[in-house]
Amino acid sequence: MSDSQKIWLDGEIVDQAEAKVSVFDHGLLYGDGVFEGIRFYNGRVFRLEEHVERLFLSAKAILLKMLWTESEVCDIVRDTIRANGLVDGYVRLVVTRGSGGLGLNPYLCPKPSMFCIAASIQLYPEEYYAKGLELVTCSTRRPSHATLSPQIKSLNYLNNIMAKAECVQAGAMEGLMLNDEGTVAECTGDTIFIVKNGVVITPKITDGALDGITRAVIFELCERLEIEIIEDTITRYDVYTADESFLTGTAAEVIPVVKVDDRSIGDGMPGEVFKELLTAFREEAASTGVEIG
Repeated sequence: MSDSQKIWLDGEIVDQAEAKVSVFDHGLLYGDGVFEGIRFYNGRVFRLEEHVERLFLSAKAILLKMLWTESEVCDIVRDTIRANGLVDGYVRLVVTRGSGGLGLNPYLCPKPSMFCIAASIQLYPEEYYAKGLELVTCSTRRPSHATLSPQIKSLNYLNNIMAKAECVQAGAMEGLMLNDEGTVAECTGDTIFIVKNGVVITPKITDGALDGITRAVIFELCERLEIEIIEDTITRYDVYTADESFLTGTAAEVIPVVKVDDRSIGDGMPGEVFKELLTAFREEAASTGVEIG
């Protein structure tokens, strides 16, 4: 990120050096807040309304009262991208509980704070889209619905970070995360899909998977391409013995998996269903979306 980066912060676009929050902000002190990651391609923001709607749903779930309308937040995203002169990249939209002194009581924070960052991004090197990722299973489990809904994209990301640390220590770029029952929930930052006998399968939301925006796009593309797709409980055995596997996420887009826990998936090469979906996704992302203006 360059020193000339422009950040939208609480109603103003400021230089990166001036984009500061209070040390008493509860987003910093307690991870009390929500966020969204959004992609834009060829001057269009991909699935902007869906991302902003999910941001508001996450805020509602944690009793975080928004000061802005969904339409205003959409405009803020576009304004931030324009201020940075970008046509392709990634937006990080963050809403914190705001400053309120020490103590957990969220009602002592008089108003939330919001900032928006637009920058270039490349989560995985392009070569991995051609040769595929190798995954490991993380010992860190996903929290259950009884603890905190995985549908809330909160600033409490320590669970995923600890799992990501396991991946790094094992020399892998991503890892499977299991739920309390030991079945597959998702990966540290992506949603997992497998392909078996021509059917695309992904974990159910109730098994701990985030109802991701890119995940939803894959369902749409499968319907368009007449590929059967279902949600089901998935075990590690199902992953190991799949014909294909791939991950999806806003930053990752659609990327193949060729090995998990030292077991080759299929023939150890990106599969044909994945290739078809990647092509369709990139066409969709490049040709649709809300114009930056």
